[in-house]
Amino acid sequence: MTVQIPVVRRGRARRPGDSTPLSALLTTVIALGAVVMLAPFAWLIVAATHNTSEIFSTPPALLPGSRFWTNLTGLFTNLELGAAFKNSMIVSLVYTVFGIVVCSTAGYAFAKFRFRGRDAMFTVIVASLALPGQVTLVPLFQIMVQLGWLNSYQALILPNLALPFGIFLMRQTMQSVPDELIQAARVDGAGEFRTFFQIVLPTMRPALAALAIFLFLGQWNDFVYPLIVQRTPDAYTLPVALATLHGVQATDYGQLLTGTLVSALPVLVLFLFLQRYFVAGLLAGSVKQ
Repeated sequence: MTVQIPVVRRGRARRPGDSTPLSALLTTVIALGAVVMLAPFAWLIVAATHNTSEIFSTPPALLPGSRFWTNLTGLFTNLELGAAFKNSMIVSLVYTVFGIVVCSTAGYAFAKFRFRGRDAMFTVIVASLALPGQVTLVPLFQIMVQLGWLNSYQALILPNLALPFGIFLMRQTMQSVPDELIQAARVDGAGEFRTFFQIVLPTMRPALAALAIFLFLGQWNDFVYPLIVQRTPDAYTLPVALATLHGVQATDYGQLLTGTLVSALPVLVLFLFLQRYFVAGLLAGSVKQ
């Protein structure tokens, strides 16, 4: 009597790099989403090279034209583009640097120090995130008038240095810094400032990069508040200066879109330099040690 042993055939083990229908579907969806997100920016680049009639022609122009330098020259002629770009760059850079210092020191205090009213103060800061910025426009304008700060850089920089979101992000991130590391620095004789700037901050580069992007982007694109406190064209920031291109009867959309493209370039360059830190910075405080 012969006993036959069934042979079990095993398929090839799936490797990590092998594609599955689900992964292929997700890749397709992500690619389509990227195309949808990049399409307006691509159209902005194309439209900046045409004049108004070509932009609104039927069918629309889908290829770059030859009007970019004409539009760019017209911007310098019709408005003080150089001064507006300088104002926006100075305000955004100074605000970003000092905003990082203020938000990180406040987050360090809320995360690593115990004092009376700490939790109540932090609750108020978090609750202020739900407060619309338009609510504070009139009080801020009155304060700027009383201080004589209209048409000045400090009117744009100082009021929002203690950004509630920045303090919240820094506090959540600094909670992941081991207390033993800070205690060891104190035992070695390091003061609080040295401990903060030489021990704590170097471990938080991803979070600082993410905060820098938020601060710079928010200040660079701010329109309503600079429109209120900057009263003369030589003090306008870039968004306010570009808004003056809207005429009552006609608007040169070629120049307007060229200016919009110019205003988007610094933010794009900043993000490209800091993108590897951006996601890591947002997730830095998600795991508490």
